[in-house]
Amino acid sequence: MLDTHHHLWSYNADDYPWIPANTPLAQNHLLLELKEATSLAGVTGTIAVQARQTTEESASLLKIADQSDLIRGVVGWIPLVSANVDEDLELFSDNPKFVGIRHVLQDEPDAYFLRDDFHRGLSKLPAHDLRYDILLYQYQIPVATKLVDRQPELGMIIDHIAKPKAQKGRVEHEWRSGMKELAKRENILGVKFSGLATEFPKEDEIDPDTIRAYFEETLEIFGVERVMFGTDWPVCLLKLDSYKQWADTVIILTSSLSGDEKDLILEKNGETAYQLKS
Repeated sequence: MLDTHHHLWSYNADDYPWIPANTPLAQNHLLLELKEATSLAGVTGTIAVQARQTTEESASLLKIADQSDLIRGVVGWIPLVSANVDEDLELFSDNPKFVGIRHVLQDEPDAYFLRDDFHRGLSKLPAHDLRYDILLYQYQIPVATKLVDRQPELGMIIDHIAKPKAQKGRVEHEWRSGMKELAKRENILGVKFSGLATEFPKEDEIDPDTIRAYFEETLEIFGVERVMFGTDWPVCLLKLDSYKQWADTVIILTSSLSGDEKDLILEKNGETAYQLKS
């Protein structure tokens, strides 16, 4: 199994103001903790994704990744709007484990998705064989579709199935229609089935039937060759008891598929989308 989405951090409140105090997130989650969690879940490879918008964190993630074959890739952050973006790209893209870039678009206004300087930076990624991770909420899908259309040569991956409103007993129509439109774009290389647990309201329990409904809808919309497994660990611990709980959930969701189809979702789609080296 390849976990296509997790984070690593040495915790302090100043660097991670978005992390709620007195939660399982408010502590170190580094290579040791990752190895313990993945070992229990049967996960044999991972992709570490940025959690801070600093080049220092990108360098730190690569340093950690270089210490272990478990971490097969890093999706980092660089200032794509910077006039010096070429320098940062040259600095990081030399590392074979640097496979993609992400900016936290979910926190940006719609206008940011279409900024010319942002798109100038995005347009440089294909030359470095880098992918772009799209982090957004359901309501941002229309403007994200415009972003995707402006970069037809850039391979992109949708994080957390575009963070739908996870409400018991229903799949959001707005989400479904928007994802169907995104799925028409050939440069959308994959969509991560991750992050859904924490989209349920804080006061609500996770509803297994709703999770299954979103999985089946995602599979129908994008097909078995573009859906990929991710955990969003340790963020998922806000709603789950363990890393293994989500891994087991996805294994159960794929249990009715053929062996080849399971392999695609649990490992091979992520390897292909991020061009992971053996």
